[in-house]
Amino acid sequence: MKKILLMGNPNVGKSVFFSRLTDIHVLSSNFPGTTVEFTRGHMLINGEKVEVIDVPGTYTLEPTCKAEEVACEMLKAETKPAIHEGDVIVNIIDATNLERNLYLTLELMEQEIPVIIALNFWDEARHYGIHIDIEKLAQWLGVPVVPTVAITGEGFAKLIAEISRSRSPQVRKHTKEERWKDIGKIISEAQRIEHRHHTPLEILQDLSIKPATGLPIAALVAYLSFKIIRLIGEGLIGYVFEPFFENFYTPLIMKLSQLMGSSGFWHDIIVGKLIDGKIDYFQSFGMLTTGIFIEVGAVLPYVFAFYVVLGLLEDFGYLPRLAVLLDNLMHKIGLHGFAIIPTLLSFGCNVPGIMATRVLESRRERFIASTLISIGIPCAALQAMTIGILGKYGGGPIAIVYGTLFCTWLVLGLILNKALPGFSPELLLEIPPYRLPPLKIYWKKLWWRTKGFLREAFPIVLLGVLAVNILTVIGIFDLITRICAPVISGLLGLPKEAVAAIVIGFLRKDVAIGMLVPLGLSVKQLIVACLVLSMFFPCVATFLVLLKELGWKDLLWSTLIMIITALLVGGLANLLLSMRL
Repeated sequence: MKKILLMGNPNVGKSVFFSRLTDIHVLSSNFPGTTVEFTRGHMLINGEKVEVIDVPGTYTLEPTCKAEEVACEMLKAETKPAIHEGDVIVNIIDATNLERNLYLTLELMEQEIPVIIALNFWDEARHYGIHIDIEKLAQWLGVPVVPTVAITGEGFAKLIAEISRSRSPQVRKHTKEERWKDIGKIISEAQRIEHRHHTPLEILQDLSIKPATGLPIAALVAYLSFKIIRLIGEGLIGYVFEPFFENFYTPLIMKLSQLMGSSGFWHDIIVGKLIDGKIDYFQSFGMLTTGIFIEVGAVLPYVFAFYVVLGLLEDFGYLPRLAVLLDNLMHKIGLHGFAIIPTLLSFGCNVPGIMATRVLESRRERFIASTLISIGIPCAALQAMTIGILGKYGGGPIAIVYGTLFCTWLVLGLILNKALPGFSPELLLEIPPYRLPPLKIYWKKLWWRTKGFLREAFPIVLLGVLAVNILTVIGIFDLITRICAPVISGLLGLPKEAVAAIVIGFLRKDVAIGMLVPLGLSVKQLIVACLVLSMFFPCVATFLVLLKELGWKDLLWSTLIMIITALLVGGLANLLLSMRL
């Protein structure tokens, strides 16, 4: 098996490097005949499993202590006499102490094995005003040099690419005096130091990536995002969409209703049923009333607001840091963080999120990530309606829904991670600096996302409303309601009329939640219904993507997990909320 040896001076971040490169299941042992411990793990490179060895830190290959003796012995034992093609030394260097670290680098380059330089603490070097010319340094050394930040994963994608195409160096021998002379020349040509202070954005970058400060910042960002989404969404509804429907659209539809005789099969399909002689956009359930209003008047304002906030966080550079922050947290409790990026995408729409799981390297990972996304990650449209109908009761009910979804996602992830055998590589993610987004690009992306939502939503919603009306006329919904009533009413505490909304969730979950409004549900029932609709079954678009990505067998298993989870969590939520509300 090919080997990657992580070597460097003490305190250059090798342990963080090792944790980021390897799976969480590693083997620690003492080197034979000593009490000096080292660690072995594995990672995937181009689909091939390779061994990663965290060699004890050393300043030189001319050992002065037991740990350095072990490092030297391991270098010989692991690479000689048989060097496998692809074996490589990753020499981790502290970019803030380049001169001290380069002595070991020159010694390693005299070995008969490829060397790649990982210039770690690159962010701190920038903060300290240390400027290192990467091209000159690589040219001087004759080996690849990659700036990295191990704690965030910056530079790791490029590092892996360099490892996969590593070549044996031209071996050159030096005396100790010659090494120090070369180091002096390298430093004078490739490094420049100037005094500077951290900018406010750099300070914020550091605070938002460390768990102690990053998690409170993430909570604050989530709270402010919720407030901004509600402010924009309710503002658009109150000042734009409701006046438009009341003053312009409703009179036109009422004239159409009169022309169609105010009742009848086709009238009820197209316009919907009149409630007290008027159109009720939530209860009429016509293609041109409920079918249009749910998407445009009720959901679009919140979806637009969600994309406003998402675009700002994305272009500012916060989302990648949130991904790394959550990855570090999940990694410690057994959940792999590589699925964080598809998960974040799914907060906009589950479809691109599921498709993004293609970047995961195993069937096991794709199954777990897709199932967790379908159960625990509400899309923008679903979030919009959830915030819309629960927001008027304050932040508490919304916090219960999101908190329950997160806990379910977390617990189910732990169960699946333990139950399904397999190998998971580490998260490799480039972290951009914080910067203000270019307005032209920001608005263009906002328009593209909003237009894409409408293009996808309208056909499905209109066809869904048509299908529900037809199924209602032929009595299918009455049959489904009678069959499911004991579970819906008994276990979940919802009225039997909620069955129609849950079934509609397969077509469009935001429409399904909109159908709950005229049922006069209590806060407890709305919370349970929102949870069940979020977890119960993916919308038809997500279902088709799951079929394409997972295949029938895994899709059936995933669907079974969704149904069981929705009923268990919904039933438990109904029980606990009944005791408190």
